[in-house]
Amino acid sequence: MANYTAADIKALRERTGAGMMDVKKALDEANGDAEKAMELIRIKGLKGATKREGRSTAEGLVAAAVNAGVGVMVEVNCETDFVAKAGPFIDFSKKVLAAAFDSGASDVDSLLAHTVDGKPLSELVIETGALLGEKVAVRRMARIEGKTVDAYLHKTSKDLPAQVGVLFAVDGEGDAATEAAHDIAVHIAAYSPTYLTRDEVPAELVESERRIADETARAEGKPEAAMSKIVEGRLTGFFKESVLVDQSFAKDAKKSVAQVLTEASVKATAFARFRVGA
Repeated sequence: MANYTAADIKALRERTGAGMMDVKKALDEANGDAEKAMELIRIKGLKGATKREGRSTAEGLVAAAVNAGVGVMVEVNCETDFVAKAGPFIDFSKKVLAAAFDSGASDVDSLLAHTVDGKPLSELVIETGALLGEKVAVRRMARIEGKTVDAYLHKTSKDLPAQVGVLFAVDGEGDAATEAAHDIAVHIAAYSPTYLTRDEVPAELVESERRIADETARAEGKPEAAMSKIVEGRLTGFFKESVLVDQSFAKDAKKSVAQVLTEASVKATAFARFRVGA
């Protein structure tokens, strides 16, 4: 029998994110040598990479950081929450975030082509999947710039890494700008707006919402004389739900996000929000 303990199995599982039986088999084959077992797990994982290609990657984490007015955020995915909280997966995600900064990339394809540790990041994705025994993917990234940029990460479960991430930028600096940027980033995480301002909402979507509001009001038998006001009121409700600056502020529902920005003497310039798998 190989010379290893339950503690050795636990330690190697934490290092690799591999299943218990896979770890035990590797330790048996390596006669208890943890480093050799880790190498065997990695080799076997590489052989199974093709089989994993079609698997779903609905778990993972969001990582984000800000440096000198530039905010970068990435979503890195895996198959199970067990791997999502494993040390190797978290370490790999840190590499992805660092590469996103270093490369200057604004899209995933450019990021995956960037060289990390002497090889394209895309190869490290495959190698990490081999080590962990699951399909791993870099799903998306965002890069925004501003005089003040806040990065906010939110855990939906205390046992997992951040599942929601937000970048938010404003055009001013100072304590008031910093506080407003952070508070609104937290708000975005909770309220998930789709657009920054009404100007960003596609004209065809606005017309579709107006038509639906009109048809709904008529189906409800609303008086013709009040139809225009009713339709515009419902359209305003759509904007308050979808447009960041029109939303009621999470910390004080009596104010809109636009009012919070005005009080801080800044304007919102950009935002990005990721939720794992969404």
